[in-house]
Amino acid sequence: MFHSAALKLTLWYLAIIMAISLMFSGLLYRVSSQELAHNVNQPLGYFNNFLGPRDFDIYNNLRQRQLNEDINNLRANLIFFNLLVLAGGGAASYWLARRTLEPIEDALDAQSRFAADASHELRTPLTAIQTENEVALRNQRLTKDEAIGLVKSNLEEVAKLRALSEGLLRLANGGEQAIDMRPTNIKEVISQAVERYSKAADADKIKITQDIQNQKVLGDHEALIELFSILIDNAIKYSPGSSRINISSRRHNKLLEVKVADQGQGITAADLPRIFDRFYRTDSSRSRDGAGGYGLGLAIAKQIVQLHKGYITVESTPAKGSTFSVSLPGE
Repeated sequence: MFHSAALKLTLWYLAIIMAISLMFSGLLYRVSSQELAHNVNQPLGYFNNFLGPRDFDIYNNLRQRQLNEDINNLRANLIFFNLLVLAGGGAASYWLARRTLEPIEDALDAQSRFAADASHELRTPLTAIQTENEVALRNQRLTKDEAIGLVKSNLEEVAKLRALSEGLLRLANGGEQAIDMRPTNIKEVISQAVERYSKAADADKIKITQDIQNQKVLGDHEALIELFSILIDNAIKYSPGSSRINISSRRHNKLLEVKVADQGQGITAADLPRIFDRFYRTDSSRSRDGAGGYGLGLAIAKQIVQLHKGYITVESTPAKGSTFSVSLPGE
């Protein structure tokens, strides 16, 4: 599809280039041929007063022959020039057409991958719900306790679907999301994000320490809480019991850098370049509970950072832990 579109666009570009080239060539041919004729005819009036009729006819024939040769050379040069324009313009037009369509092609490819990944992720919980219910319907001796267990299992799958749909909606609307940029105390943001996961950390005896400066950044308070909640949840998920997660901050010129460091299993070098991709998940066996999620959390975190005109990076050593660094514009 894009190859055909590129060829069509190339023809349009080339048609415009050739139309301009031919227009100027025609204008140049007209002006130059008139100038050549003028240069030939002007001396004829002068020599007519000094040459006899026979000599003047010979001289006139020579000048007209020279004029014809000059016009033929002019015509040949213009044709050659336009052939060069056709060849060069064709190559340049195709290159420009490919460059024009490349962002559209990349966007459609990303959209196709996104739809395929989303369909795959949606299919898993739906299949689980369908299978459990079909098995239950075939069981004529289904007890009340088994029915309650089935409903609970279905509700768990529905919760997963809801989390997935909310993540997909956030990613789909992220580029158009309105951000309420205002001075926000980063210490309050981190404290509220930690509070969300304090029970989960306590359950596995994971200690979260904070060394946050009482400074302000320019950003959306709720979006920043969600950003650091994702990083803290990710750190807890991939940290062993009785370990430590340290959250610290420091200022670099006009940027405030916040680091979330864990003592988990770390990320391999092969996984690092794709860790922020949508639906990309590392080996779920590295997490405490084997639950790798849907691979949307870090993609959403990166999106929030980009909306705040900041950037996020990660450093990791397998078997030693990972450190996510978020740099945000200060007030």
